[in-house]
Amino acid sequence: MLLAASLLAACSRPQVFHQESYVFGTRVDVAVYGEDQAQADAAMAAVLGEFDRLHRAYHAWEPSELTTLNEGLARGDTVTVSDELAAMLKDAQRLAATGDELFDPALGSLIALWGFHTDTFVPQRPDMDKVRALVAARPRMSDLVIDGNAVSSRNPAVQLDLGGYAKGYALDRAIAILRDKGVHNALVNIGGNVMALGAKGDQPWRIGIQHPREPGPLATLPLYDGEAIGTSGDYQRYFELDGVRYAHLLDPRTGEPAHATESLTVLITPRADAGTLSDAASKPAYIAGDGWRQQVRNFGIEHALRVAADGRIEVTRALRARLQLPSGIDMAVVD
Repeated sequence: MLLAASLLAACSRPQVFHQESYVFGTRVDVAVYGEDQAQADAAMAAVLGEFDRLHRAYHAWEPSELTTLNEGLARGDTVTVSDELAAMLKDAQRLAATGDELFDPALGSLIALWGFHTDTFVPQRPDMDKVRALVAARPRMSDLVIDGNAVSSRNPAVQLDLGGYAKGYALDRAIAILRDKGVHNALVNIGGNVMALGAKGDQPWRIGIQHPREPGPLATLPLYDGEAIGTSGDYQRYFELDGVRYAHLLDPRTGEPAHATESLTVLITPRADAGTLSDAASKPAYIAGDGWRQQVRNFGIEHALRVAADGRIEVTRALRARLQLPSGIDMAVVD
């Protein structure tokens, strides 16, 4: 009897359970810390199922509710959309305005011109006359008219791509699902956009910030309950041509990939829609280059880090206090 009790105690010892998938064009990982593997497996499967639903519903170039909307906008139609998509578009409008429209999901046609509406990138520049014409047309989220579930556009150049919004939205959905399934401690990672629920036993979850030019982390830090972290960088979706790197993060002012920054990381302290903000807020700061600090202030973010194109690393004082650095890494602290 004592042996049986000992074995049962060992079986119920808390541990980390994992499930992985490939969604949103990247690897996703869901980790649950707990004792009940059946509960953890069911909750993680529900999260991955939700990711698959979001991927199919709002894909920017494969048939989806979003492509149906884009087809209607191109014809000048008013399109009836789901409650969820209407809410997402309203929120994306707000976030685009907060970021001075430097990152704007209405730039789908520009993203397609640069060849990023595919999972494999051909190393070639687009027809620059078409790029200049789109820049002149100035498609913006503010051109959308959203009346309940009816969506139309004042500007026929608007084509929507939620690629810089959906991963963060998916983080918030994941945390909501995990809580609903009775999970209190988990970590969700969608291609470097990470959100924490609870802790890993008596320790916080610990994550790394990817170095944009080296395989290892630039730094590590604890991530506490309800916090989310997101990075925009030029090292995942890009191609190189004649020694120049062209990444998918496009500057609407020029119509070309932004080149002043290698990566920009923001940490969002607990608040409503922290996951969504971790994805969306890093984009305008990345595109702003040396003006990144004002952009993160626009969103009320105090924890941020930038790696400039020349390799300089700048970090806010609040985030620097959280980081553990490998030897040889120097950072300039900014207020």
